[in-house]
Amino acid sequence: MPKGILGRKLGMTQVFGDDGEVIPVTAIEAGPCVVVQKKTKDNDGYTAIQLGFEDIRESLLTKPERGHFKRAHVKPKRYLREVRVKDDSPYDVGAEIKVDIFNKGDRVDIVGTSLGKGFAGVIKRWNFRRGPMAHGSMYHRRVGSLGATDPARVFKGRKLPGRMGTKRVTIQNLEVVKVDPERNLLLVKGSVPGRRGGLLLVKEAVKTTVKKKK
Repeated sequence: MPKGILGRKLGMTQVFGDDGEVIPVTAIEAGPCVVVQKKTKDNDGYTAIQLGFEDIRESLLTKPERGHFKRAHVKPKRYLREVRVKDDSPYDVGAEIKVDIFNKGDRVDIVGTSLGKGFAGVIKRWNFRRGPMAHGSMYHRRVGSLGATDPARVFKGRKLPGRMGTKRVTIQNLEVVKVDPERNLLLVKGSVPGRRGGLLLVKEAVKTTVKKKK
């Protein structure tokens, strides 16, 4: 049964493994989430479950959103995200999903929004090389040639200065180091996308690393 849960990034710390090794981990407040809707192949063309996370006042919702939650007989939630599943029969609308769906040693994919870095030039944003730094060069960190002159326009997809970061990023195949159901905590080895307090979607890993036997 595919696993998935919503949570918030709390920050990074370190724990000690059984052999005394220091392991850098990211603490995630995962869940509890509730199943708000089930997407079926007959009605929607695919099979998925819609998860709701974090309570919100009903007055902050629009009328269609209020009706969506009333139809499911669940409390209004701030965030809604979908998790694809092959079979939705194990899930019921209104069922609660907690962090204990994961176990120590599981492999997960984590989706978040990367840190915003503001407006950046081509050297920082696209790893361009700079021009000569001689005094008379007049070309140091600029973009350079934009291509053919005949069309008299800039082609789409050209690497130019612009906003950097604030994109949907997925980090694959991270190891679950510890699960604390009492505090809804999930400790994952390594770093995950986004700032502290940012929304994360934790899913069962699509691709897992297989260790080669020596």
